[in-house]
Amino acid sequence: MNQHRSGGPGLKALEARLRQDLSWLEFPAKSWVPRRCVDGRDVRDVVIVGAGMCGLVASAMLKRFGVDNIVVYDRAPEGQEGPWVTFARMQTLRSPKQLTGPAMGLPALTFRAYFEARFGAQAWDELDKIPKHQWMDYLVWYRKVLDLPVQNDTTVTGVHARADGLLDVEIDHKGSRETVLTRHLVLATGRDGLGGSYVPEFVRPIDRRFWAHSADDIDFKALRGKRVGVVGAGASAMDNAATALEQGVARLDLFIRRTDIPRINKFTGIGSQGVVHGFAGLPDEWKWKFLDYTLSAQTPPPRDSTLRVSRHENAFFHLGSPVTNLREEGDCLVATTPKTEYHLDFMIFATGFRVDLSLRPELKEFIPHIRFWGDRFSPPDGLRNAELETSPDLGEAFEFLEKQPGECPVLKHIHCFNFPATLSHGKLSGDIPAVSEGADRLARGIVRTLFVEDKEVHFANLQAFSTAEILGDEWVDADHAAGGSGKAA
Repeated sequence: MNQHRSGGPGLKALEARLRQDLSWLEFPAKSWVPRRCVDGRDVRDVVIVGAGMCGLVASAMLKRFGVDNIVVYDRAPEGQEGPWVTFARMQTLRSPKQLTGPAMGLPALTFRAYFEARFGAQAWDELDKIPKHQWMDYLVWYRKVLDLPVQNDTTVTGVHARADGLLDVEIDHKGSRETVLTRHLVLATGRDGLGGSYVPEFVRPIDRRFWAHSADDIDFKALRGKRVGVVGAGASAMDNAATALEQGVARLDLFIRRTDIPRINKFTGIGSQGVVHGFAGLPDEWKWKFLDYTLSAQTPPPRDSTLRVSRHENAFFHLGSPVTNLREEGDCLVATTPKTEYHLDFMIFATGFRVDLSLRPELKEFIPHIRFWGDRFSPPDGLRNAELETSPDLGEAFEFLEKQPGECPVLKHIHCFNFPATLSHGKLSGDIPAVSEGADRLARGIVRTLFVEDKEVHFANLQAFSTAEILGDEWVDADHAAGGSGKAA
């Protein structure tokens, strides 16, 4: 049993300290948003889609600012939100253990505080990187101690704009369908939040029993004794290749397009509070320049993940070997590269994700209206980048902007707090290092909008407020005391 569930003494003490900290900081803040009811239905102030790390910290930050009429939906069962115990097949997180992540500046809410409460300070000193299952345990604890309003096993199936400026959000909770009214919708939906997994077009006609994307649910035990290929050279490629090898595949061929594996993690190398808070202020051409350079350099796989593959004698790295074609031949696959052909039983494509709103049926109503960078920005010569062109062009609070102003004004109430927001805001909504800063920016923007929209109500409350702080008997009018002459003695 996990100690955070069984209530070990270290964790109980940490939770007591956290409760005190939250009390001293008046967390949560006083609820202040006027409740709405439309056609007999209560209106949520914010609906968040996704209860992974980004969804949790977004809801926590809104709660911190006194916005408590919110709900977080996640399609996964409790404890399986995000990638950590599903398709993330690494053994440890890539991020350095000391990063504070979703802790919102609260020391007692950090992973370090949680880990030391469970295992002690010496164990922390000896820890290299965070095991992924412990990170998942931490997020479960985070949700519990902040009492975040998550509803699991719930899929958002449709979103519709209303004439009154609200949004109808259709949900399916374990087969029970319902429509929820909300003022704001936050998409905290991860790497594939505006699309889905990407594979080359020549793969799609191939029978699915022969291949999978690295984000799919793969039965690795069924690959024992088989010949398996993996396409890619990033972290996901290495993690999937290593998992296959550890499950006893006969041979593992890793197909890498480049003639060398990337060595330097460029964007992380310049990480600082300047980048966190300054990136959004860059001129558009500089945002593009930074991200195009980073994407062109690519992110190297972690050293430990790469060694996890290369330690196996039946693992083969094929550099300068993009898979250019794939065909079925009897009960196997034939993969073609510029060098030769390979006969395989199964292929895993660690080829990333792409923005493609046609893959998000819940957003189909908004597809013609969402503005992307490619709709209004012409990149400098030599810097054309299809991935950046399909990045959503977002406002200050991660809100979508209209392609044609006035055609879909409700878009300003839909917020893209997921990985595709990177070109507009920097790396604040997909990775651990600056996710609290991203949630702060998101929540402040929503709070500002909610207050401005309710300005008449708040002004009426101002006028109606009548609680006296002094009663009138605290002083004596000198003129009356002197008989009303108005003259000094």
